[in-house]
Amino acid sequence: MNVFIAEVDRALLERHGLADFDSLWNVQLEAVDEPNTGRGGWSSVFRLELEGTGYYLKRQANYLTRTLHHPLGEPTFSREFRNINLYQYLGIPALHAVFHAQKKVDGERRAILMTRALDGWTDLETLLLQWAELPATQRLAILKACGELASTLHTAGQVHGCFYPKHIFLKDRNGAYRAQLIDLEKTRRLIFGKRDRVKDLEPLLRRAPVWNEAEVRELLSAYVHEAASSIRVDEWWERLAKRGSHKRGVR
Repeated sequence: MNVFIAEVDRALLERHGLADFDSLWNVQLEAVDEPNTGRGGWSSVFRLELEGTGYYLKRQANYLTRTLHHPLGEPTFSREFRNINLYQYLGIPALHAVFHAQKKVDGERRAILMTRALDGWTDLETLLLQWAELPATQRLAILKACGELASTLHTAGQVHGCFYPKHIFLKDRNGAYRAQLIDLEKTRRLIFGKRDRVKDLEPLLRRAPVWNEAEVRELLSAYVHEAASSIRVDEWWERLAKRGSHKRGVR
């Protein structure tokens, strides 16, 4: 069994007797939401706090995804762990892994993925609920951070696959926002150029109906590194609007 433990967290886990698979599997915690079921198994997420440091501990059994490289399936957490490492290597801002391992027990394929909690960060979904009350300067900073995050992701040759408000976390630092991604299970290589980029970006806009055209153009300005009034932003706006209309069934 290959076990990953982030060196910066190892001593803390060891002090609490949680630096191995069985201990993390058996520790009693309250789930943060309802378990996911399907794929022949289950998957659940728990909150863990150690000496003021927050973590999310995710455990699953027989919850597999099948691909060409893994026709018999692999735990979805193992795929996400691999993508976390890929994002770190490529310099794409995203959550950090603390522990990962998988183990076969009584015919079950079990997996654990523990990540640092993004305490002090706010997901975009929450910010969108407050959008009308936010100052214009704050709204602009958020749009720019989201556009820059998307640009970094796609320039690195990756498609997130679930580029939704609930998966984008932001943090204010003196009026400028930083942004990063969670839920990397569906990440794949960007193969089809603009088609892949539009397909990745459009669901974000569809899930942010409070954004008007001018605001979307500010996001696209940060994405393509050109003025919001530029021809290039015009082209991206038209592509995204066309796909959005198609997805909503408008002809």
